[in-house]
Amino acid sequence: MRVNHRGPRPRSLSVPAGPLFRRRRPSSGETRTGVLARLGRVDRWAFDRVAAARLPGLEYVLPRVSRAADHGVLWFTTAGVLALSRRARLRRAALRGSVAVAVASPVVNLLGKQAFRRKRPVVDLVPPIRIRWKLPTSHAFPSGHSASAAAFAMGVALEAPAALAGPVALTAAAVAFSRVYTGAHYPGDVLAGAGIGALAGLGTRLVWPARPPVALVVRAEGEEARVTADGRGVVAVLNPCSGGGSGGNGRGFLPGNAELAVGLIRQELPAAEIIELEPDQDLDKVFEEAAERADVLAVIGGDGTVNAGARAALKHDVPLLVVPGGTFDHFARALGLETAMQAITAYRRGCLGRVDVAYVAPVSGAPGQEEEHLFLNTASFGAYTELVDRRERLERRLGKWPALAVAAVRTLRHSEPVKVTVDGRPRRVWLAFVGNCVYGSRGPAPTWRRRMDDGRLDVRMVMTGRRVPRVRAVAAVMAGHLRIIPGYRAWRTGGLELTGPDGGLRLARDGEVTSLPAAVRFAKHATALRVFAVCPEATG
Repeated sequence: MRVNHRGPRPRSLSVPAGPLFRRRRPSSGETRTGVLARLGRVDRWAFDRVAAARLPGLEYVLPRVSRAADHGVLWFTTAGVLALSRRARLRRAALRGSVAVAVASPVVNLLGKQAFRRKRPVVDLVPPIRIRWKLPTSHAFPSGHSASAAAFAMGVALEAPAALAGPVALTAAAVAFSRVYTGAHYPGDVLAGAGIGALAGLGTRLVWPARPPVALVVRAEGEEARVTADGRGVVAVLNPCSGGGSGGNGRGFLPGNAELAVGLIRQELPAAEIIELEPDQDLDKVFEEAAERADVLAVIGGDGTVNAGARAALKHDVPLLVVPGGTFDHFARALGLETAMQAITAYRRGCLGRVDVAYVAPVSGAPGQEEEHLFLNTASFGAYTELVDRRERLERRLGKWPALAVAAVRTLRHSEPVKVTVDGRPRRVWLAFVGNCVYGSRGPAPTWRRRMDDGRLDVRMVMTGRRVPRVRAVAAVMAGHLRIIPGYRAWRTGGLELTGPDGGLRLARDGEVTSLPAAVRFAKHATALRVFAVCPEATG
């Protein structure tokens, strides 16, 4: 019997028109993997090209540059050299660059490398002459050397002039390139590290805003000062005690800023008359006599000495040439004069502008007849006045900076808030500053301004007496950059009335302490003082 093994007849399949197979669309994860694979191939190709390159002379230079940057030694050494300079702008650049390195380095080495764990390149194509030291064994991505280099270069660029920022940036680029040239990293590692470092440098501005090199002042249109090549007509008053000078007492081992400045003036402006203050001389009387016969009144000293010179210059309507010679020189730096040579250059170019002058006066006198106590930078009362008193008592024995630190600690322990009435409102103020023009720096201790002619007072007060806010407030006085302090209030105004304790009010004006009656008012003389500055801008 025949058995039929065939099953049921299959149905016919309907095949749609078109290609037999369709390409499957890749998922997003596969797309990312493909992109990373292509980037990896490009990265390795670029590394091979650099490894095969022959750059005569650099085989000896770049490995040593790379080695010098190990552990940030190159950058911290550069910061130390800048910190030893007498220019505040360079010191700020050194500090900002060091802070940026301190932020970028742990981000890259502790977080980035552990997160990606990329292996180091194979150095078969790299000539042995470039590999002069043991290759690193840590993970490759991102490059720590490149991060530190970019962080330091960015930090310096935010503060320093182009003449310094440019060479530092070129050195940083050389360090970054050397990491590929010596076989330590792929180019992608270097680019990622440099990006993180640059962001770290820029990020320092969030807590410490970069200050402008020059505050804007209104141009003295139609006004000219008598300028001579040899300085004839310039009468300069020197305070030898400013800027760490010995002041004739033999205590100083090195010449102070003021003594160095007067030496440069004698060389560059030989016809200028120079008056050296004696320890017991009346400062105001000396400036009065100097201003009477001067075409240009020059001041060589710190902010307190400049304050006295400004009073005489205003009274006799002569332009003021500020030659930085003190420790801080806030007013000179606001005008763009950080060195004596810059002041001499501003004089020779006739760069004349007008700035505001603030003052505080007792309200007991007849209107218009009160004795005005001028200030060009800030006036303050409360804990800061006590700090200045204590610092001056300790300064001869300890020196300025140790005396300031000891005075700050004692002020923190013993100072109490002052009961005052501010524009009719009773307050308990622990620390107060009144600034001449609006300051750009945050916190209770103003340090720099964008303009010198805005007609306003910048008022900042810490209205509290508790222990923890005191610590923060003293830190703000020392550093000048704290943004938030409990009890901190700030506002801008054209005038301010203040009534203090019955025994009177002690006020520090531009660092010099003055005793005033209990009731005083703060106001301004707009664009009253003619000064030499670095290329003053017209405000329109």
